[in-house]
Amino acid sequence: SVPVPALLTDLLTQSRRPRILVLGDVMLDRYLWGDVGRISPEAPIPVLQVSRREDRLGGAGSVATMLGALDADVSLVAVVGDDPEGQTVVELLRRMNIATGSIRTAADRPTTVKERLLGRTQSRHPQQMIRVDRECTRPVAEDLAERLLDDVRRGLEWAELLLVSDYDKGVCEDRLLAEAIAMANAAGVPVVADPIRDADYGRYAGCACITPNRTEAEMALERRIRSPEEGLDAAERLLAFGVDSAAVTLDRDGIAWADARGHSRLFPVRPRQVYDVTGAGDMVISAIAYAVASGADWPTAIELANLAAGLEVERLGVVPLGRTEILASITQAGFATGQKILSLEALDDALAARRVTGERIVMTNGCFDLLHPGHVASLEFARSQGDCLVVGLNSDQSARALKGPGHPVVDQRGRAAMLAALACVDYVVVFDEASVAGLVEPVAPDVLVKSAEYAVHEVVGHETVLAHGGSVVLAPREGDYSTTGLIEKIVRQRKAESGRRTCRQRRRAG
Repeated sequence: SVPVPALLTDLLTQSRRPRILVLGDVMLDRYLWGDVGRISPEAPIPVLQVSRREDRLGGAGSVATMLGALDADVSLVAVVGDDPEGQTVVELLRRMNIATGSIRTAADRPTTVKERLLGRTQSRHPQQMIRVDRECTRPVAEDLAERLLDDVRRGLEWAELLLVSDYDKGVCEDRLLAEAIAMANAAGVPVVADPIRDADYGRYAGCACITPNRTEAEMALERRIRSPEEGLDAAERLLAFGVDSAAVTLDRDGIAWADARGHSRLFPVRPRQVYDVTGAGDMVISAIAYAVASGADWPTAIELANLAAGLEVERLGVVPLGRTEILASITQAGFATGQKILSLEALDDALAARRVTGERIVMTNGCFDLLHPGHVASLEFARSQGDCLVVGLNSDQSARALKGPGHPVVDQRGRAAMLAALACVDYVVVFDEASVAGLVEPVAPDVLVKSAEYAVHEVVGHETVLAHGGSVVLAPREGDYSTTGLIEKIVRQRKAESGRRTCRQRRRAG
């Protein structure tokens, strides 16, 4: 299998634009920004001196905006009121090049508005003080529901995926939702849905995937979710509602996913400075929809969603993320290399999460001084033996003890970074001992890989691996790329160049 960073990079650098139809409750998110300098004399409340107002799309509009930022072609089926806020919603959608032909106006209901007041004191970061909502939650009128279904029917002739953004504001009432899902299934178009809380999730039967958060899943299943393992169990139990897969977002514990074919997996979250969780759920389903409509499998789609949601919570309010921004976070050392170089304790946690879902752990080790094609070939071979490759790297101290003075040529920090930059390497862990035996035992790989220059019984740690039912595999040798040979070659080249310079100097002098 191809490592995650490479899959995500390919997905985000594709030239095609997936076509996505969004059905749901559109909202207007209004932000009033200002400074708080005093307490009101009328009541013990802060006085906000407003300096700026900003309108953003919320709900299904937020999802459509996020998809547009990912360079998807988006059409939105939704309802607004016959009011200035509804006109603002349509104008914002048009600015994002989102098709508005299926935005219906209802005279009997207002546009849903969520107005947030954000105050700043003593030049600090602004904090949300209060939110004021205006909304109507009753189901849309029957004649309007029929027009919305006509819009869905036409949209499915064009779309590669239907996304349902259900905020319980009246658009996704039971009959309309059931007919929309049935139409999509008949057309061979997958449906992903962001469900509401405190509802019978049988209303989402026929969906390819639902994405409840921890609280929503707890309410749907009437059980607590206190750990990643319980999250995984919850994802599996949600399948009973007739959906093909479920991805439960577990905030600090990442995402738990399971499908009807018996696959399940935990996707751990990267450590983040959480600034505002607003929009994280919309980002998850937008990224999943974008990836699946682009042809990605579910694990890759959820990896992208996990990464994108982590970036979203670092921002204040709902902020759409483009491909370029997500790509930058993948290629930064923090994801592509730094997050791969772990302490033994951190590695143990990472592997535990992978083992819960049955991944096969592979390990190899070495000094990897002057990384060369032979090293890369053997590492790629090792990665092909399982789902996750751990590389044990001799520290400078242990490399020097093994190879003598003058070694290593590249220090451990540089060697670890070079290994982590390889797509076939999942984790790098540095060890100080001359023998790797002390590392093999805590890692407990399913497969231990070493070069075919050794016999199985000569591979350090083979007893530990075989004792717990693992295997030892010998990687084919790929030519003479030994470090000693390369160093000798470099020395010969430098001596030859030095000799040529001396001859040229003598000729000029003569």
